[in-house]
Amino acid sequence: MNFAIIGASGNVGRKTIEILEKSKISFDNLFLVASSKTAGKKIKFRNQEIKIEKLEDYDFSNAQITFFAAGSAIAKEWAPKAAKKTIVIDNSSYYRMQKDVPLVVSEVNPEALNKHNNIISNPNCSTMQMVLPLKPLHDEYKIKRVVVSTYQAVSGAGKASMDELFDQTKNYLEGKKINSQNFTKQIAFNLIPHIDVFDKDGYTKEELKMTNETKKILDNEIEVTATCVRVPVKTGHSESINIEFDNLYDFENIVRILKKAPGCKVVDEKKDGGYITPIEAEGDYTTYISRIRKDNSNVKAINLWVVSDNLLKGAALNTIQIAECLMKKMKL
Repeated sequence: MNFAIIGASGNVGRKTIEILEKSKISFDNLFLVASSKTAGKKIKFRNQEIKIEKLEDYDFSNAQITFFAAGSAIAKEWAPKAAKKTIVIDNSSYYRMQKDVPLVVSEVNPEALNKHNNIISNPNCSTMQMVLPLKPLHDEYKIKRVVVSTYQAVSGAGKASMDELFDQTKNYLEGKKINSQNFTKQIAFNLIPHIDVFDKDGYTKEELKMTNETKKILDNEIEVTATCVRVPVKTGHSESINIEFDNLYDFENIVRILKKAPGCKVVDEKKDGGYITPIEAEGDYTTYISRIRKDNSNVKAINLWVVSDNLLKGAALNTIQIAECLMKKMKL
């Protein structure tokens, strides 16, 4: 078994390498591929140095499973070519809503892997951490509607956006002029209620992703509405989620269900600091659930606070977990 990573030098590509480094997955070779800008550079991996290959020169038959971590434009052009020779697990948004491409969260719908045409899609990071607690709740109490507000870290917009937060923060503290290049407004000491492009109805593409992807992964009958906000946090997305069920629920059972949710951990003490914040979730594979409480305006609804490292479970980690699911199905 060989693996390959397309976009190995980017944020998600580097995280994929880090996770594979720490994992117990058995494979023979790892091929690293990127653009001509970084081709030729070497990256250390398991006591060896692997030279990054140029995408245009790479032979996709080298690996049985190939992780695409290079964005939608690369996925659109190269994934169909790659899929003729390897199984593609794509982290971009390009294939997510295509009917013949499974959209998979390893703990939620691994059965979707039973049918694929060598392209498998990884959901949006915000969708991913939300459906983890939603899945077991929906199995027990059918979910009618979800209202979610996100507080998304700048790492979700790439390295240049992270650098902009750092530079703006430094300049602000030094009383210097603030320049915004990767964001529509100043991000340092500010919030921006705008992620991705606007649709004609006023929602952003990020908000529509959460709606459409949740329906595809869980149940098309669930109504979802989202407001996505970029916040001056380096890594780790947070979400305030209101969940309305079809019928009345048992609150103690809700807590029990969430405590058993795969990939999640409940940290919910009713005291100062008895919850998880983004900085505590950074570098952690776990999705954390806090602030579990009844909606005092709706007897059929609850509120949750959910935090996860968007570069790990929200991106690279899930792609590797998908690969593990595939390897089990292939009995490797």
